[in-house]
Amino acid sequence: MATTIPLFASFKYADSLTVVGISMCTALVCEAISWILIYRTSSYKSLKYSIDKAAKKLETMKTENPSSKLSIKKSKTKKIDRVETSLKESSRDLSLFKFKSGAVVALVLFVVFGLLNSLFEGKVVAKLPFHPITIVKKMSHRGLKGDDPTDCSMAFLYLLCSISIRTNLQKFLGFSPPRGAAGAGGLFPMPDPKTN
Repeated sequence: MATTIPLFASFKYADSLTVVGISMCTALVCEAISWILIYRTSSYKSLKYSIDKAAKKLETMKTENPSSKLSIKKSKTKKIDRVETSLKESSRDLSLFKFKSGAVVALVLFVVFGLLNSLFEGKVVAKLPFHPITIVKKMSHRGLKGDDPTDCSMAFLYLLCSISIRTNLQKFLGFSPPRGAAGAGGLFPMPDPKTN
């Protein structure tokens, strides 16, 4: 059955604190791996600089007052398209550059998840403060026996902690993607006005 870390054994929410603590440590290890393989390299720094520069240039070009002459509008549109193309290429290169670190981080997360899964198999680690909808219940109640919909499994708690802790840690350490990079807008980026 599940065991708890002696440090948290006297607390009421020992299992929850254990999962959250391991999630924090895993996030720190993953960011350290990313720093070693990506963020400290000169290639990453130059790509980030070029993305930031292109994003700022594009932003200023789009906010400038449009002129009434048609020929000036066409040349400005061509310049904007060139900058956008450059920005997309740099973002693609940055994504490919981050891929090698992603494989190592995925391996670490897979090992930690397997370890936690074996420690907390079939054990309720937290109680949800609400009755979840069906799809959330299937995730939060995964591997648990019983019918209480507020029971939360380790997998669901670890998933929530990993997503929130790692994202905030990246922002705190300054490792979040450049603002002009693809995917920098989060889960729901702003739509491109040219496609409307």
